[in-house]
Amino acid sequence: MGEPADLTTLEPDADAGSHTEAPAGNRKRSGHVPVLVAEVLEGLAVKPGGYYLDATVGGGGHAAAILEAAAPAGQLLGLDRDPEAAARAAMHLKPFEERAQVLPMSYVHLTAALQRSGFPLLDGILFDLGFSSWQVDDPTRGFAFRADGPLDMRFDPTGDDTPASVLVNQLSEAELADLLRRYGEEPRSRRIAQAIVAARPIRSTGHLAEVIETAVGRTRAERLHPATRTFQALRIAVNHELEGLAAALPQAVAALRSGGRLAVITFHSLEDRVVKQFLKQEERGCICPPKAPVCTCGRTPTLQIITRKPIVPSAEEIAVNPRSRSAKLRVAERI
Repeated sequence: MGEPADLTTLEPDADAGSHTEAPAGNRKRSGHVPVLVAEVLEGLAVKPGGYYLDATVGGGGHAAAILEAAAPAGQLLGLDRDPEAAARAAMHLKPFEERAQVLPMSYVHLTAALQRSGFPLLDGILFDLGFSSWQVDDPTRGFAFRADGPLDMRFDPTGDDTPASVLVNQLSEAELADLLRRYGEEPRSRRIAQAIVAARPIRSTGHLAEVIETAVGRTRAERLHPATRTFQALRIAVNHELEGLAAALPQAVAALRSGGRLAVITFHSLEDRVVKQFLKQEERGCICPPKAPVCTCGRTPTLQIITRKPIVPSAEEIAVNPRSRSAKLRVAERI
C-alpha cells in the first residue's frame, strides 16, 4: 500500500496528491512541483492542437504543462470539485487565455462538464488523485491534525457530503471499525473505534488524533502518526472517493477519441486497485464467466494498456518532493 501522508508533518510546498502545483512560469518561485510531469506528458502523448481534460486540476501544474506541450492551439478543460481550488486554478491558468477553461465540478459529472464546455472527443484525460497541500494547510478544512480544526474533510464544503464530525460522533462502534478497516486498511480499527465511541463527543481534529494516540500508543520507530490511517479513511468516506472514481472512469473512456490516452496517478492501494481492475476489464472486454463456452455479453475491448507496470517517481524526484513517493501512474489508450 502507498503510505498515507503523515498529516502532522506535511510541508506547505510539498505534494500531497499533486494538486499543489503552480503554473509553469511560477514553479521555481513557488516551490510547487507537479508529480511525474514528464511521464504524464509522455503517457498522454500530448500533441499540438489536441484537446485535453485535467479531471483534478488542483493548482494547475499538470494543466499548464499540458497546455505548453499542446501549443499553439491545444485546449484544456480543468475540473475540481473544490470551489476554492477551481478558482485558484483558473487564476493560475489565466495566461493561456481562451485555451484553458476551468469548471468547479467533480469528475463524477465528467460527461456533463464536457457537454457544457463544448469540447469534442478528447486526445487525453488525466486524473491526479489525492488531496492538496492547500487543503491540508488550512485548519478550517479539517483534513489534518498538525493544527487543530473542525472535523470537516469535505472537498466541496458547499455540497451535500456529510462532514467527518457526523461519522465520528454518530456511527456505531462496529460501523466505525468497518470504515477504518475498509478505507484506511487500519489493523487496529476495532481498538480505535472503541476509543472514539468512549470519548464522544469528539470536538476537533486535534482531539480525534489525541484519542487515537492514547488508545494505540506510538513508538519512536513509527514514522506515521497513529491517527494517519483513520484520517485517510474518514476523508475517503466523506467524499465517496472510490465510488466517484469508479463512476468517472467509464465516462472518461467514452470521452476519448480513438487513439486518445487515459492517465491516472494514484497515491494509495485502494484507488490504484480500482484503476488497475478497470483498465484490465476494459482491455479484456468480455465479462462472461470464465467457464462460459461462448461469449454472450457482447462486450468488446475499449482500451489497450500502455503501462503493464505502473510508473513511479525516480529517486531524484522523491528527494526533491518526498510526497511523490507513493505515486503510481497508469496509462491506457482508447481502441
